[in-house]
Amino acid sequence: MTEIYHLKRDNSVKYTRKNDNIRPFESGGETSLEFFSLKTDCSLFVYGSHSKKRPNNLVLGRTYDHHIYDLVEVGVEEFKSMKSFKYDKNLAPKIGSKPFFAFMGEGFESVEELKHLKEVLLDLFHGEVVTNLNLAGLDRVYVCVAVSPNRVFFTHCALRLKKSGTVVPRIELVEVGPSMDLVTRRHRLPDDSLRKEAMKTSLEKAKKKEKNVVKDAIQGKLGKIYIPDQKVGSVALPHKAKGVKRERREAKLKHGTTEEIPEEKKQKLDSE
Repeated sequence: MTEIYHLKRDNSVKYTRKNDNIRPFESGGETSLEFFSLKTDCSLFVYGSHSKKRPNNLVLGRTYDHHIYDLVEVGVEEFKSMKSFKYDKNLAPKIGSKPFFAFMGEGFESVEELKHLKEVLLDLFHGEVVTNLNLAGLDRVYVCVAVSPNRVFFTHCALRLKKSGTVVPRIELVEVGPSMDLVTRRHRLPDDSLRKEAMKTSLEKAKKKEKNVVKDAIQGKLGKIYIPDQKVGSVALPHKAKGVKRERREAKLKHGTTEEIPEEKKQKLDSE
């Protein structure tokens, strides 16, 4: 459990308190798991337990609307921790990096339990969904080998890039752990009605393209507006405007017109 948490430590919450009431495959035994799913707002979980009947047991599950969607139970054998692998620490995968996945074996296509396990492992480890990907950030790979119809070899490797004489480098896998055999035990698929409800997608109508309109992530909707020439020079001004009267008086004085100006208007003109 600690090793899996270490692989997902950038996007996971670990609970260590013992809880004997959790029995995911029994009616009513999944209540605590659904409570923690709602509390932490998570859609996947890994629950570890150990008993004489099912030693070293892991239950991997997904939730929909904070209710159990499906479950896969596996037993862990031949476990090797990260500390048991010796390698150049500079090759250690970075937190938040995107992984490759390699599923080898016909069992992942023909055996129902392994097909189900493959889906859950992909959802558990693929990380955040992104639209663009920087190839320099791909530094790890999860390798899953279907050894038999009920056994999967799982290991975690770092990628070492070496010169190949071409533009594309040669890739070497360096095992960094953890490594283990996963033996399938019980599994529970979702009901058809629940699956249909969970797979629903909103039907978006094709948006009509708008001319001269673009969308920006920061500023939102941007557009270009074309305004015709205003022809300000030919706009008729009102004859009784105060500024026009002043200009007319100044023009008459400049050209020496003999028109008599009343005394009151002269005083007003001088004050202006």
